[in-house]
Amino acid sequence: MSSLLERYEEIVGTEVIHQLRQLAEPLKGVRTVHVNSTREGGGVAEILHRLVPLKQELGIHASWEVIEGNAAFYKCTKRMHNAFQGTPVEIPPGLLENYETINEENAGKLRPALQDSDLVFIHDPQPAGLLRYFSERKGKWIWRCHIDASRPHRPVWKYLKRFVRGYDASIWSLAEFAQPLPHPMYVIAPSIDPISEKNADVSAEEIQDTYSRWNLDPKRPIITQVSRFDRFKDPVGVIQAYRMVRGFIPVQLVLAGGGATDDPEGGEVLEEVKLAAGDDPDIHILELPPDAHREINAIQRVSTIILQKSTREGFGLTVTEAMWKGKPVIGGDTGGIRLQVINHHTGFRVNSPEGAALRIRYLLKNRDKLREMGHKARQFALENFLITRHLREYLTLMLAIMYEHEERIELQPAEYRSTV
Repeated sequence: MSSLLERYEEIVGTEVIHQLRQLAEPLKGVRTVHVNSTREGGGVAEILHRLVPLKQELGIHASWEVIEGNAAFYKCTKRMHNAFQGTPVEIPPGLLENYETINEENAGKLRPALQDSDLVFIHDPQPAGLLRYFSERKGKWIWRCHIDASRPHRPVWKYLKRFVRGYDASIWSLAEFAQPLPHPMYVIAPSIDPISEKNADVSAEEIQDTYSRWNLDPKRPIITQVSRFDRFKDPVGVIQAYRMVRGFIPVQLVLAGGGATDDPEGGEVLEEVKLAAGDDPDIHILELPPDAHREINAIQRVSTIILQKSTREGFGLTVTEAMWKGKPVIGGDTGGIRLQVINHHTGFRVNSPEGAALRIRYLLKNRDKLREMGHKARQFALENFLITRHLREYLTLMLAIMYEHEERIELQPAEYRSTV
C-alpha cells in the first residue's frame, strides 16, 4: 500500500513532497502536540485528522489531544467565538470562572502529554487557558486562532488576551485577523485534504444514488450550502436568495449540515432554518452526522453552484472543497472567503441575499462562464489550499521556532499573490 506522502505525490508532484521531506529532516524526533476541543465536527478537527499522521510519517513525534468540558464551558466558549467575530455578547462571571476551572482540570489530565513536549499547538479559545498551568513547561507553546478576529468585541478579547499573550507565538488565517500581541505572529491559511473521504473522486453509481437518496431532480439546477447551522453562515439568507431565483428558474436548494460537540447553538439555529423553509418541497434540509464525509462529497458534486453566504468566516473549508470539485462558489464578502473566492474568476462575493440571487441567475444563464469559473476554482485550490502547502508552512514555522531564527519567516506563500 502506498504511504500517505506517495498518494499526495500523485496530485501535487514530486518536488512538493521532496521539499516536505527536506524541511522535516531536522525535526525528526521532535515531540509536538496539537490540542483542540472536539475530535469530530468542524474544520479544525478535519485538518488535524490528516495533519498529525502526515507529521508522523515524516518522523516527527506528533500527537493530538482533545480537552473535555461541560455544557456551561461550551456555552461560554461559543459566546467567546461569537464575540471574536464581533457580536457584542456579555459573558457572566460564573461562566468565565467555569471556563478557567475546566482549563485547570484539563491541564491536570494532559500534563503527561504537554509538560515535556517540544512544541505545543493550542487551537482556538477553548483550551487557551491551559498555558497558565504549565509554568515549568519544557517547550514552546503556539496559540492557533482559526476565527475571524479582525473586529472582536473588546471586553471579551481583553479577557482572552490575558491568556494568549503569554504564548511564544500565534498563528492566524489572515493578516487582517491578527490582534496585537507581544510575540511573533504568523499567517497560515487552512487547507483541505484532497484524498480524504470528503474530497476524493466518487463513482458514477454514488452520484446517481445521491439524487435518489435525497429526492433530488437531476434535470434541475441544485444550489447547495454545506455548513454548520450557525447564524454567521446565514442559512436563512440562503433561503431568501433561493426564493428570489425560483421566481425565474426552477431550482432546488440543499442546506446540508450538522453540529459539533463544542457548538451548543446548532439546534436552535436549525429550528430557525426549518421555520424559514416551511413546507417547500424543493428545499432539502439535511441533518448529517459529523462523519458523513462521503455523503457531503457526493452532494457537492451533484450541485450546480455552491453557496457559502457567511457574514463572518475565519476560513470556509467547504468553499475550498467545492472549488476542488470544480464548482464556482458564491460566498459572503468576508474573512477568509476573500482569500478563496477571487471575485469574477473562481466565483462571486456578495453582501446580501439579493446579491447572491443575482449571481446565481447569472451563472445559470451563462453555463460556459459557470464551467470556466469551476475550472479556475479547482486550479486555484490545487495551487494554494491543499494540506501539503499547509504542512509545509507548519514545518517552516516549527524550524523557525525550534532553531530560534532571529527574524520572523514570512509564511505567506507566493501563490497567493498570483492571479487566476
